[in-house]
Amino acid sequence: MEIWDIYDENRIKKDKTMVRGHQVEAGDYHLVVHVCIFNEKGEMLIQQRQPFKQGWSNLWDITCGGSAVKGDSSQQAATRELEEEIGYYYDFTGHRPTFTINFHEGFDDIYIIEAEVDLTTLTLQASEVQRVKWATKEEIFEKLHHGEFIPYYEHFLGLLFELKTKFGCIRK
Repeated sequence: MEIWDIYDENRIKKDKTMVRGHQVEAGDYHLVVHVCIFNEKGEMLIQQRQPFKQGWSNLWDITCGGSAVKGDSSQQAATRELEEEIGYYYDFTGHRPTFTINFHEGFDDIYIIEAEVDLTTLTLQASEVQRVKWATKEEIFEKLHHGEFIPYYEHFLGLLFELKTKFGCIRK
């Protein structure tokens, strides 16, 4: 059973938790994190979800993502999710998310990092991930257009590639 901390609309933690799978009450929000790893060639490390995984089964996704559990900071959740899903350790202590997207039931912190990851050294979480690969923006968009990638907005995926070596929204 996964337990989540609950936040208010200003992202202040309430003295309240909820169990994953239960309906989020009005005025309550939870924290989700996503991590995108890019290599020096500008390719994104993507994962394919297991065929038996509930929600978006068999589809490709960005490097990793999931909900923060009770007691997790955003950074702790990013470190944990990355290590759980693909067996890669990265310490996000002291890092702020590249950006945050608000959604109906919460906050989604997006972290973008650059790392040269040897795919043969990864340990994939058998209950969630069937395989990983490096992919170019064009390959990801092709998968998206063929219904093989989680149906993110195309501009969101493009923004990930745009911000892979930048922080903020102003070109310098």
